[in-house]
Amino acid sequence: MALCGGQSVAVISERQRAMLDFERSAWNLEDPKDLAIRARFHCSSDEYYAELNDLIEQPEAMEHDPLVVRRLQRHRLRRLRERLDGKVAGAGQHGGTNQ
Repeated sequence: MALCGGQSVAVISERQRAMLDFERSAWNLEDPKDLAIRARFHCSSDEYYAELNDLIEQPEAMEHDPLVVRRLQRHRLRRLRERLDGKVAGAGQHGGTNQ
């Protein structure tokens, strides 16, 4: 938190800003993204994405880069829908024919 005019204002950390900046340009990486994540952020891809998932829920992240945050939220929602659709479609299948 930072003080601004006597009020505390939440700000994202330098690491969080770097994550959003990384996501903005990750599409043009020469190396695989998981290797770039490990090299730049010194964590596993799972740890990175868990932190990123929390980050994109913060209003301060939206203030820093609304286009990237909205894109990441859309991708997350699409992946969730795909998982749910797969579970619903798979629930009616029994592995054989019952005719």
